[in-house]
Amino acid sequence: MIKAGKENWEIYQEMGISKEVYDYCDKIWNSLKPRWEEIDILSEYNQLKVIHAMQKNQVSEACLLGTTGYGYSDLGRETLERVYADIFHTEEALVRPQITCGTHALALALMSNLRPGDELLSPVGKPYDTLEEVIGIRPSKGSLKEYGISYKQVDLLSDGNFDFENIRKAINEKTKLVTIQRSKGYQTRPTLSVDRIGELIAFIKGIKPDIICMVDNCYGEFTEIKEPSDVGADLVVGSLIKNPGGGLAPIGGYLAGKKDCIDNAAYRLTSPGLGKEVGASLQALPAFYQGLFLAPSVTANALKSAIFAANLYEALGFSVVPNGKESRHDIIQAVTFGNPDGVIAFCQGIQQAAPVDGHVTPEPWDMPGYDSPVIMAAGAFVSGSSIELSADGPIKPPYAVYFQGGLTWQHGKFGIMKSMQKLVEKGIITKDFGKRNL
Repeated sequence: MIKAGKENWEIYQEMGISKEVYDYCDKIWNSLKPRWEEIDILSEYNQLKVIHAMQKNQVSEACLLGTTGYGYSDLGRETLERVYADIFHTEEALVRPQITCGTHALALALMSNLRPGDELLSPVGKPYDTLEEVIGIRPSKGSLKEYGISYKQVDLLSDGNFDFENIRKAINEKTKLVTIQRSKGYQTRPTLSVDRIGELIAFIKGIKPDIICMVDNCYGEFTEIKEPSDVGADLVVGSLIKNPGGGLAPIGGYLAGKKDCIDNAAYRLTSPGLGKEVGASLQALPAFYQGLFLAPSVTANALKSAIFAANLYEALGFSVVPNGKESRHDIIQAVTFGNPDGVIAFCQGIQQAAPVDGHVTPEPWDMPGYDSPVIMAAGAFVSGSSIELSADGPIKPPYAVYFQGGLTWQHGKFGIMKSMQKLVEKGIITKDFGKRNL
């Protein structure tokens, strides 16, 4: 029988964790156990919500078989989309392996529901870096700007609140769609709770009721009992290699929302006249269904890992968003180092904890869609899957790293311990576990 303590410490030691780092991390973890119960209650609710949607729509073994070619009358695909619509309480959903990533899902939603002469508004500041080229903030072929769609942005106030006065001024007769990014992206702003998103949507609809309110839901699914579609969002959009894929989906994205918005997206994804009727599911459906089934518990593990990271690095003297005691509305944890060495060392520590490519040393590189070198640690079973243990960050001020994922809490815990160990070895954290001023 394995006893807690000695045997665990011995295997951590074999895997490169010093006794001092182990003891420091163990003290932090023991202080967090009461929060684990809250997360388990949330996970239980969302697990039952998923099972209820699957049972309601009579998911059967036949739904797992998939199709090839045109994919006409694909029972599994059509049933899965009804399951997503029920989970998000929307009229329809589009869930496809042909949607390659979160950026593709968001671009699809925007390009299908905006027309030349329309205006897109972001009332929550700058969108995620890869959307800048989609919108045309940075020039790119095929951007919304090239199609005559204009863009306005209202930044959050310095305290993270909405700038309602300037949002009101920004809305005009051309404003067709509002994009609300729930998570922080590569910024150290607060993630938006579902209730705050609902407050913003109500304000916008009060000014112009026919505006389409779209929420970039990436990293936020199953972190609360409600989703943005429960508080007035016309469209919620996300990636299956994040929370809802449960670590099993090998590719894919989803859109859930109003029927006309989903129809527009389907016709853009495939072809006018074809829409949702085509698109073979190939062999993806078993992973899509089982990943969705596992998603609430996998997301709960990622939340535990993020909370552990927040409390650990806050205790070490670093600026973290959210802080160790705040409520959580996504799985991302930002830690600001103020210098590139800290970002690089953190990511290298996370990589060393990976079950796949744990022997690889990540370095910053010029990734497509970004305006600066980016370092990414992602030793994952699904390439690029950020619901698996991962960390990344742009090599530019304020030199913050963004940590997320962990299919199991135990792996998340080990990854954070490994990141601390790397920072100690690099001298970025001093031997007495204080932050070294660089």
